[in-house]
Amino acid sequence: MLSSMALRSAFKSTSVVLRECGVLSRLKGTCASLQLKHGAFTSVTTGPSHSNNETALTGIGSFTIQSVRNYARVVRKKKPVMTSQLSDLPPTMLKMEYAAVPLAQTADDLVKRLLTLELASHSEKLKLKTEQLIAKVQRDEADRSSTEVKVAILTSKIRNYQEHLHKHTKDKANKRWMLMAIDRRKKLLKHLRVTRYDAFERVCQQLGITYTFPPEYYRHATRRWLAKKALCIKVFKEVQKQKLEQRKKMKQTPPPTLAEPARTPATGTQ
Repeated sequence: MLSSMALRSAFKSTSVVLRECGVLSRLKGTCASLQLKHGAFTSVTTGPSHSNNETALTGIGSFTIQSVRNYARVVRKKKPVMTSQLSDLPPTMLKMEYAAVPLAQTADDLVKRLLTLELASHSEKLKLKTEQLIAKVQRDEADRSSTEVKVAILTSKIRNYQEHLHKHTKDKANKRWMLMAIDRRKKLLKHLRVTRYDAFERVCQQLGITYTFPPEYYRHATRRWLAKKALCIKVFKEVQKQKLEQRKKMKQTPPPTLAEPARTPATGTQ
């Protein structure tokens, strides 16, 4: 009885030591070996021992915990800096509504700061940029509704949407508006290219637009569509074979001869 009880207590103590050693080795240290001597269990550890890293376990010895390793962090790629279309506007330029006022040129410095683009909002700068693009392609000074002017206005909007999407990539509504504007400009450029090719070239050159031709035929190839196309080609080939065999049979068989009707002697009255 006494021997069996001693064995049970020995097995329990060994399981506790192994469990503690496994947890500590997973966390920060490694348990080198366990030695069994007269019912007492001690642990031998490798590595330098520090007073603040040692954990004393009553009855089972002490374990050394290694210091945490500082692994290198993943370097995040920086987004490329996108140049704004409003960067070429100097801050000393007057706003659009004050450009034709002669007193704005002789005003004080504080008043000039209010009248120039230095303290202007983004929408005011965008209006001025749009007017600059329109002035490059319009037919005359009063032209506000031609195809070239519409292309210039859409180009300014598209570039503004692209700058916003570069900063806020998850703005789905802005992306939808940008795609709608791109489709509208593509239709206008296509119409201008067909009707007035010289104006089309001038607009693309002045606004910095690269026109790419759409593909002649495009369809997303799905597995269902590929299987259907293969079946249609197979059926077409079988039908062609059947028609060819029918033509060969018709050429080999001679045409049927029609029986001539019996001639009756003509009886005339004298």
